[in-house]
Amino acid sequence: MKHPTAASAAGAKDWFRIQAAAKTDDAPASADVYIYEHIGQDWWGDGVGAKTFSEQLDALDVDTIRLYLNSPGGAAWEGVAIMNSLRRHKARIEVIVDGIAASAASVIAMAGDHITMNRGSELMIHDAWGMAAGNAKDMEDTALILAKLSDSLADTYAARAGKDRAYWRDLMRAETWYTAEEAVIAGLADEWVDAPAASAAFDLSKLGFAFAGRAHAPAPRIETPELPSSTEPGNTNRKENVVAYDDLKAGLRERLGMADAAASDEQLLAAVDETLTAKADITTPEGTVLIDSTMLADLQASAALGRQAREEQDTTRRESIVHNAVSEGRISPASRETWLAQLATNEEGTNALIGSLAKNTVPVAEIGTAEEPSEADSLYASAWGTDTKEA
Repeated sequence: MKHPTAASAAGAKDWFRIQAAAKTDDAPASADVYIYEHIGQDWWGDGVGAKTFSEQLDALDVDTIRLYLNSPGGAAWEGVAIMNSLRRHKARIEVIVDGIAASAASVIAMAGDHITMNRGSELMIHDAWGMAAGNAKDMEDTALILAKLSDSLADTYAARAGKDRAYWRDLMRAETWYTAEEAVIAGLADEWVDAPAASAAFDLSKLGFAFAGRAHAPAPRIETPELPSSTEPGNTNRKENVVAYDDLKAGLRERLGMADAAASDEQLLAAVDETLTAKADITTPEGTVLIDSTMLADLQASAALGRQAREEQDTTRRESIVHNAVSEGRISPASRETWLAQLATNEEGTNALIGSLAKNTVPVAEIGTAEEPSEADSLYASAWGTDTKEA
């Protein structure tokens, strides 16, 4: 399918084209989609519009879509819409950057289930642009909109390559250009292929970019190790190998306690050798023994039970000392708790002190009883006296 511009049908240009391959019994249905223009249609119908693109894309009943990109970007919201229409499609999306994927085109590239950078291709990310006319409030509102839009674009890169929004916003503010290899190392693409690349065919110096392509831009800030370059035509270099090796080095640094993230392979190997040597020299100090953890736990539990039994025996013995002292009249019952506390502090000395106290100092047996006479006894005594006789 082809999409003509709003100009007259005669001599109309193709701003994007879709070529669907017929499905056979041996291969699933697929389609090739080419975006070789600016993103977003202008007043003259030039450029790739999200509405027309998504309508034709939705009509494709295929299993795989190969999207070939060569665009300097354009309208950010149009790029976001095209990206989401690709992501929404049921087909597997394979993005191939033939020449340049800059600005909004780099956002479209993030829709790929797999992203390939052809030899000589470039990718660029930057903050969203905009124009406004009006008072200071209008300008502030526009700045806020652009900041939020840039945050959304940064989240798109972060979802693809990792790291947080702030990391990508810093790179976007600086307008960062990537070669094919650099895009893979940064995580924005999956592989670069040493195959002939299409010419960008755009005059980047007239697009308002800070740099007219990667050749005129500083090297991007990439926080991953460099990959070996491909030496044979047609060879691919995948980021999976880099990510796995990077994770391996990070794991080694963590286990070795190395804080230097830039430690070389030689430094890591030296640290490993040092650690292994140190472990080999470790011996059990004299007077100590190694013990199985389960056995240690059993011993600790048994010791706890022994301490509890000993404490119960001590309590019983001290209570017996105090009980005997009260029974023998050495101490008063009211002072029982005081003597128990003293025994708990110094049992030997307190026991000796109790033993030195005289017995029966405190009465423990009844000396006699006294009862008040009843009223009848009092009347009898007043009449007959208090002498009693046996019957």
